[in-house]
Amino acid sequence: MNRSNILLTCLLTLQCCVQHAAEIAAADDAPTMRHSYIVFGNRTAIISEEGEVEWEHRGRSRDGFVLPNGNVLIAWSDVVQEVTRDKQVVFEWKLSAENREIGTAQRLYNGNTLVTELGPQPRLLEIAPDGQLKLTVPLQPETDNAHMQTRMARQLRSGNYLVPHLLAFSIKEYRPDGSIVRTLPTDLSELGGRPAENWPFTAIRLDNGNTVASLTHGNKVVELDPEGRVVWQADNSHVNNQFRDPCGSQRLANGNTVVGSHGATTGVSMIEITRDHRIVWTSDHPAAAAVHHFQILTTNGQPEPGMPLR
Repeated sequence: MNRSNILLTCLLTLQCCVQHAAEIAAADDAPTMRHSYIVFGNRTAIISEEGEVEWEHRGRSRDGFVLPNGNVLIAWSDVVQEVTRDKQVVFEWKLSAENREIGTAQRLYNGNTLVTELGPQPRLLEIAPDGQLKLTVPLQPETDNAHMQTRMARQLRSGNYLVPHLLAFSIKEYRPDGSIVRTLPTDLSELGGRPAENWPFTAIRLDNGNTVASLTHGNKVVELDPEGRVVWQADNSHVNNQFRDPCGSQRLANGNTVVGSHGATTGVSMIEITRDHRIVWTSDHPAAAAVHHFQILTTNGQPEPGMPLR
């Protein structure tokens, strides 16, 4: 090799080293991700960005929201309550006698509360602030197993309802009259089919029309387009096998997805992952162990904007 070629090789090597060092420095300079959040599960607690438990109520909760007024809406298996921070009950709906469980609760744009009841009469209920039943939407979960009929049902901006049905391996969009607009299957062959037990637990409709879903026993989270095609997926190959029965999930304003593992009774139970599968935040907080669902409240001191996508 002549002298000019040797010099060129040295210059190229130096350029690569400088670029790599710059990338490392940029990564080191990136702000540390911090969140405050509420968890629903074995414990019902708000955890600060510093890791302190700021507020706690009775556990074994299933779903809920921190509301804009600061109160907390909580679903347990037999009752839904809105409570103030000093734990005064200002709204309540008890499980109907003909059913067996309550699954989820959501405060709607019109001020009503959406409740999912499971059992012989699986249904969505809209309840007014004064406790009056305003609407009943019958569901088609394709199973009599009450506990496995459905989970995180949500009303969409259109007024329809997005409902994940675990043992039906499908996410169904219902009109208020109970008719089905569309069904998104989760037993796709590319996801492992039914043997993979991709039971949908959380279903989130994005502004672009796609749907994000946590697939519990399948240990994965997917994003489906309106035709049901997989356009993004995160599984245990991306998170060092830290997904353990992922139930709750939330798409953040920054585009990242936070996933909670109900089966994680110790260690990391919550993971934030980017579109390109980088892990940028985790929680191993004892209060978040076996998390059923959650809501990210702030990111680095700033409130998470808009209606939570969870």
